[in-house]
Amino acid sequence: MDQIDLLVELAMEVDVADPIDWGELNISEEEAFRLMALHVLEMKHDDLTNKAVIVKLMVENFVLNLKLLGKR
Repeated sequence: MDQIDLLVELAMEVDVADPIDWGELNISEEEAFRLMALHVLEMKHDDLTNKAVIVKLMVENFVLNLKLLGKR
């Protein structure tokens, strides 16, 4: 298994806990994960940068979930 496939597999496993509704999107789940995995593998990596990216993604997810809860 190459690095891209491993990254996609691990990320998709995490997605099980907080699934995305793919029904209205014009991209498949695997295509989206593969596209983002390729992007991540091209990025410069160090611990602080990785942690900053994780925090930003968590905040975006948090805000999106708050907005979704407000629309129900």
